[in-house]
Amino acid sequence: MKNEENYEFYIAGRMRNKDKIQDICNVFDNLNISYYCFFQNEHSHQAAGLDVKEAPELLAQKFENLKLESQQVRTIFEHDMEAEKKCKNFLLVLPAGKSSHIEAGIAYGWGKKCYAIGQYDVTDSLYLIFDKIFADKEELEIFLKNRK
Repeated sequence: MKNEENYEFYIAGRMRNKDKIQDICNVFDNLNISYYCFFQNEHSHQAAGLDVKEAPELLAQKFENLKLESQQVRTIFEHDMEAEKKCKNFLLVLPAGKSSHIEAGIAYGWGKKCYAIGQYDVTDSLYLIFDKIFADKEELEIFLKNRK
């Protein structure tokens, strides 16, 4: 994650898919494209009493066991929403959970360009919010290198 006020991309996905998401973040790092990725935001997780360096399954379980009304959940929500507002584009890394899909809808509603990468389970008409669904990181990388 680059430390900037505005980002080119907001990268969303499921914590349990952390390795794949990190692989995608590496593409952005290698191309020097700014982005925000929820699991790289140590500040909001620390403020919520969570450690992003924990095993993805353990971290996901800890977060899922928090009360929705808790300050920890609100802290992460507010940081993520603020970052999403500051991004020009949205990228959903599939497979993804409900929260990530909601974030995609928010990005679309805010008029951002929306993209996804990976395989979706079943066809859903709402996946038409994505300008493009990339099959793999190589296809994404070619797109990113050639975008204007």
